[in-house]
Amino acid sequence: MSAADEVLDVVDRRDRVTGRARRGDVYAAGLIHRCAFILARDGLGRVFVHRRTASKLVFPSHYDMFVGGVLGAGESYGRAALREAEEELGVTGLPQPEPLFKFLYEGPGGAWWSYVHEVRCELPVRPQASEVAWHTWLPEEELAERAGGGSWPWVPDGLEAYRRLREWRERAGSGSERR
Repeated sequence: MSAADEVLDVVDRRDRVTGRARRGDVYAAGLIHRCAFILARDGLGRVFVHRRTASKLVFPSHYDMFVGGVLGAGESYGRAALREAEEELGVTGLPQPEPLFKFLYEGPGGAWWSYVHEVRCELPVRPQASEVAWHTWLPEEELAERAGGGSWPWVPDGLEAYRRLREWRERAGSGSERR
């Protein structure tokens, strides 16, 4: 089964399930669906950053500071966060990603509920070749500089989630680095 054939829950502006459809149809019709975003940090607190493969349905060859993806039909945000993090990082045995906040992304590519999580990954990563073309671990300061500088083409939903994450941390009083 191709990614376009995966069945997703279609949701409304309040994140209530209203139906189900194939991923390709969801994207083509601009239907609201659900995604899990996971900020992965290594043992030094650096953030996993990667360039998506050219074969991705949405934002091919763009950079992202989150791993993650769409929720399958009936899947919870937490289950999807762990599944997606392990798949994209190429590891098993990660702790359950910590849920932080949820927001409705509306912008280039469509609209989807985005639940932001964070996880520490101290395992050697072997990123999924079908998802990740290149990767590195960046210190938070360098990530913030690169995300604000425009030198790399970033996925717009990831940039929005990163902006909101930084604001969320400032409001929570936890500063720019969580360890």
